[in-house]
Amino acid sequence: METIHALHRALEAGQHGDELRRFFTSDAVTVEHPNLIKPSGAQTPLDDMLTASRKGTELLSSQKYDVHSTSHCGDTVIVRLTWTGVLRNGDQLVAHIAQFAEMRDGLISSIETFDCYEPFRNASTIAV
Repeated sequence: METIHALHRALEAGQHGDELRRFFTSDAVTVEHPNLIKPSGAQTPLDDMLTASRKGTELLSSQKYDVHSTSHCGDTVIVRLTWTGVLRNGDQLVAHIAQFAEMRDGLISSIETFDCYEPFRNASTIAV
């Protein structure tokens, strides 16, 4: 469980790109189920995840992960959290998230995420 919490703390601290590689296996993927930002969902391999994290730091002035509960079953870590991101223009995004992280040798091999975004206050906040 510590690895997923350490990843959240690193993201909050503004780490991105290759700075995050240490948390993942080389074949790691993220599966995002459909949501307001990605209506079709996505399956993203590690290198693309790291690239996206760099783009995220360009869009966000800060982000926070408020973890409500964490549990595990075998090699799966389950996290229920609220994510708050503040865009550089001051707009705020809030998502209520359930993450399922598969662990291998202490590293994340996959993250499956269900992101439930609160309605955007400004329709132009996010370009899909």
